[in-house]
Amino acid sequence: MAFLERPVDVDALNRAVARSPVTLLTGPRQAGKSTLARQVIAPSPSAFYDLEDYRDQARLAEPMLALRDTGETIVIDEAQRKPDLFPTLRVLVDENRRPGRFVVLGSASPDLVGLGSESLAGRVTFVTLSGFRLGDVGADRLDALWLRGGLPESFLAPTDADSNRWRDDYMSTFLERDLGNLGFRFPATTMRRFWTMLAHYHGQRWNGAEIARSIDVSVSTVRRYVDALTDALVVRQLLPWFANIGKRQVRSPKVYIRDSGLLHRLLGIGSSLDLDRHPKLGASWEGMIIEQLLARMPRSEASYWATHGGAELDLRMDFGGRVIGFEIKRTDRPSTSKSMHLAVTDLGLDHLAVVHAGRHRFPLAERITAIGAVELLTSEDPLRSL
Repeated sequence: MAFLERPVDVDALNRAVARSPVTLLTGPRQAGKSTLARQVIAPSPSAFYDLEDYRDQARLAEPMLALRDTGETIVIDEAQRKPDLFPTLRVLVDENRRPGRFVVLGSASPDLVGLGSESLAGRVTFVTLSGFRLGDVGADRLDALWLRGGLPESFLAPTDADSNRWRDDYMSTFLERDLGNLGFRFPATTMRRFWTMLAHYHGQRWNGAEIARSIDVSVSTVRRYVDALTDALVVRQLLPWFANIGKRQVRSPKVYIRDSGLLHRLLGIGSSLDLDRHPKLGASWEGMIIEQLLARMPRSEASYWATHGGAELDLRMDFGGRVIGFEIKRTDRPSTSKSMHLAVTDLGLDHLAVVHAGRHRFPLAERITAIGAVELLTSEDPLRSL
């Protein structure tokens, strides 16, 4: 398989290791965490532990001895399989807080991995690895990245058919093995039905009662299902923003399948032609742009906003005191709407960017600017002059 450099992620991991005794690198399965760690850290065989390998599990039978400080950075892969290891890391780090002692890789949220607790508070830096960014693959590959998603083996597959087969296998393995390894004991067939149903709600507000009726389970069960997929980093629940404006506002999160390639396979989309003809085209584009934005700006607070009167904003992000709104449109001829003007006024936005499929940037109204998706996702300062 071909290899693509990921300079932003390399830099983020290097900076984290240089300042913190423990770095937690999280991301979905097959996002490239192990490859990135080996590229940046280059650990010796004795300093690399893969907790999916029974031999490495045996090597950690006495972790206080195995993980003693030899001056190397120790890499522990798939750490969520051994959450009882983290109290030991805390003791070892408190004996010697040398930066770069441990890099811990996990295919789940920090809380689920075990490092979200207070046991390593003040000792750990978090780094998130998503799939490929547009800047990694090249500005001319936006449509391919959208169709195949950002998981490296899917994006770099020789043909669309190979990519489709890889994603189909990925989802089967994820449901049949990986969820169980994360501690979730759900029937794989039922979870497949739920995940597929969730794909049809991609970009919509969460309606647990409606989904529960569709797959004949309880509302509490579908709540556990969506939370499990969220913790496993394959689903995003985008929370609503509440403004003190005297209007009834939506309080349910919006749900997205985080990787557009997985979304497309769940929807039966196998080619660009299938995607162009699919009714979820606009929602798929919206979700892909949101994930790419959040991968570029992981420290920004993100939410969406909607009122029961119909006003809505796809994405609200806080950049150190500046609040920028984003409306995402699969068109090359963007225009303003009443909802956009309401969002600017009611939320006090510093600016609203209308992200579109064309190439150009141009003003649409006071504090509203159209920006091409490629520029937004690849330029060094995409929000300049806003």
